Amino acid sequence: MRPIICSKMDFSQSNLFGYIEDLQELTIIERPVRRSLKTPEEIERLTVDEELSDIERAVYLLSSGQDIQGTSVVANLPVLMRQNPAETLRRVLPKIREVLHVAGVEMQLTAAVSFLTVLQEESVSIHTYSHSFLHIILQNLEHRDAGVSNAWLETLLAVIEALPKETIRHEILNPLVSKAQLSQTLQSRLVSSKIIGKVANKFEAHIIKREVLPLVKSLCQDMEYEVRTCMCQQLEHIARGIGTELTKTVVLPELVELARDEGSSVRLAAFETLVNLLDMFDADDRSQTVLPLVKSFCEKSFKADESILVSLSFHLGKLCNGLYGIFTPEQHLRFLEFYKKLSTLGLQQENGHNDNQLQLQTLEQEKKYVSVRKNCAYNFPAMIVFVDPKNFHLELYTIFFCLCHDPEVPVRYTMAISFFEVAKLLNSDVYTIHKELVTLLQDESLEVLDALVGHLPEILELMTNRGENSGSESKLLSIPDLIPALTTAEQRAATSLKWRTHEKLLQKYACLPHIISSDQIYYRFLHRMLTIILTNNVLPVQKAAARTLCIYLRYNRKQEQRHEVIQKLIEQLGQGKSYWNRLRFLDTCEFIMELFSKSFFCKYFFLPVLELTHDPVANVRMKLCYLLPKVRSTLKIPTDKHLLQQLELCIRKLLCQEKDKDVLTIVKRTVLELDRMEISVDAFQKRFYENDLLDQEKERQEHLLLEMVYFISTLLFLNSLEAIILGFFFFFFVGRDSKASSVLAKSINLSVPGSSSGTSAGKEEKKSKLVRSQSFSTQALHPKYSNIDKCPNKSSATGYTSSVSGMGKSCMLSFSDDSFRTHSPGNSGNAAFPSSSSSRNLFNSGDQKNNGNKESHSRKMSM
Repeated sequence: MRPIICSKMDFSQSNLFGYIEDLQELTIIERPVRRSLKTPEEIERLTVDEELSDIERAVYLLSSGQDIQGTSVVANLPVLMRQNPAETLRRVLPKIREVLHVAGVEMQLTAAVSFLTVLQEESVSIHTYSHSFLHIILQNLEHRDAGVSNAWLETLLAVIEALPKETIRHEILNPLVSKAQLSQTLQSRLVSSKIIGKVANKFEAHIIKREVLPLVKSLCQDMEYEVRTCMCQQLEHIARGIGTELTKTVVLPELVELARDEGSSVRLAAFETLVNLLDMFDADDRSQTVLPLVKSFCEKSFKADESILVSLSFHLGKLCNGLYGIFTPEQHLRFLEFYKKLSTLGLQQENGHNDNQLQLQTLEQEKKYVSVRKNCAYNFPAMIVFVDPKNFHLELYTIFFCLCHDPEVPVRYTMAISFFEVAKLLNSDVYTIHKELVTLLQDESLEVLDALVGHLPEILELMTNRGENSGSESKLLSIPDLIPALTTAEQRAATSLKWRTHEKLLQKYACLPHIISSDQIYYRFLHRMLTIILTNNVLPVQKAAARTLCIYLRYNRKQEQRHEVIQKLIEQLGQGKSYWNRLRFLDTCEFIMELFSKSFFCKYFFLPVLELTHDPVANVRMKLCYLLPKVRSTLKIPTDKHLLQQLELCIRKLLCQEKDKDVLTIVKRTVLELDRMEISVDAFQKRFYENDLLDQEKERQEHLLLEMVYFISTLLFLNSLEAIILGFFFFFFVGRDSKASSVLAKSINLSVPGSSSGTSAGKEEKKSKLVRSQSFSTQALHPKYSNIDKCPNKSSATGYTSSVSGMGKSCMLSFSDDSFRTHSPGNSGNAAFPSSSSSRNLFNSGDQKNNGNKESHSRKMSM
């Protein structure tokens, strides 16, 4: 960088005039600001007597105030109606009615919104509202400004929903006959068309046939295409009101005629109404009337305006499924090919055009082509239903691949939104689209990632569970691709400025214990969550990472890994140098109290939390004081009496030694809350019975999760020990003849993990495993199996072997991950235990060892 040279200011005559000119320029800049200030006369005119009531002030401002003051009164009308409805209706509303005749656009729009607010708040009865407000609304419907007219029309349409039939008939329907005539203005006829569609649902079919349908026919034949287009849009509401029979005889012929109109917008509106009314037409009408019209639309769509093509692509899914029953196989194939053509529209350049023509065509049609492909992505689930999910791979997989790899972000965004629906429809064949899931997770646009993450837990659950029918190999093959994609997606979200997407992603990653193994989570995700807590600067992201880390810790299967993570949380967060880390430690402890049992929190985190009462930063002590009632609720009085004494000692020190006034105030409030909490526990123990049961279930699942790993490793050790003893038995007692050596080799092969005993034995093994796993999955967590939880901690090697021989072989074979997917109500922490490929392999090896040992025992008996 260049050094900045400071020179002394020169006050010579030439330079002084230069400074004066600069000052004059500054005064010129400030002049408009000074001119914008109010003069004393203007301030006098805008001043209102403070002693006036709200009603008197409103009347005064509407009578002699300026427009901005009148607009303020109109905007404040709902408040006046809540405070004093009688006086407001008697004095303020007539003044508003007078002012609106000459009011500007801003006051008109404000009045329309205020009138609608009064209706929604039900400040007065509907009879009073129609008597006082309805005439003002009807007078301003035909305002010369289109925006004002539409605002009043929206208010009127909302009022019609609440008005009684007689009021609608006399105040709205009767004047509508004269205002719908050709002699009236275009704006009046457009308003009449929209009102007719709203009124049609309020009366019986015979009244509509006698009084409304003549107006409908005349407006459908109006000379202005805007009116005909508006009537096409209202015919759907009219058809719903008059029923199926009148729709077939009156509405359908009008739609057919309007579908052949010379105006493209009229034809488009008629087509959309036909599609929306498909459920009201019978099979004859669909095959003889609707289907020919639809075919002509599809044939002319590429030659006509692209706006028709956009609308056709949007309604194609509903259209194909609505006409599914009357399609011939040839027509079915034709519509499917039409959808495929629309899905790749604009991606392939046609021959026969020079470069200039192609460039112009691309500039004009690129946006419409993108809209067409986006609509095709929106309709993709409907097209899967149309072709049957069994035919997905043959008919639609190529289109699915193209849409997921489309060069435009809106198309991929729509595919990411509909990905979950596609996965549900494919059911057991969902494994066929796991590559596209990986592609969308690694998409360069964070909008696509954000759309996909919304249903990511459900998608991953479908990927890992419903693909079992196709074999476990394809299911396991998707995991190596999936885990790098998930880590890459998180890193890209972390490096972007869109922290909400990062927060959402971390929240959804809490589902991973149900998807992948505990070791994969530990090595690929758990430490990353801790790094985010320590290094990220966004508080919601840190909290999301802390909660997800606690869930990972909740379902971790190895005690060593648990202790390591707990130690890092205490050292790097609870005892960290930055007070920000110590605050996050308290947030993490709050999540631990929510997800874990009370005994777990008291064992590992109770005392580290109390150490923060001596923290040098007041904000940390303040946050701890807010958390103390929850910390107190984790104690079990007979067992944790020493911890309760520590808590009381820390509170006494805070009361005696705290110097910060804010912290001291919160400490006093906390003491009162703790006193009330103790009284409530002693007096109303039944209130906490359900929470105690939930806590006992959490604690039992924590012990079961850890003891399961110990149980499996012990069984594997005993199996290998049994094989060694068997080998020594053959070597020393049987001898070294050829028969004995062959039997020994077979027995050793059968006892080795991963070996199979032949085709028939393998089939029997699979059948027995399936039966035993199904039987255990319903009873694994039953109280009568509680002795399984206690075996690893209290049994010796000999006792353990005897217990295995009594119950163990079948019990060990049935110890699959799915048997631990128990969901306790009321708490997300009591969710299912995760399923993992590594644990499945472990169980399979244990099964094979047991089967091998059984055969070896039978061979020994025969010898």
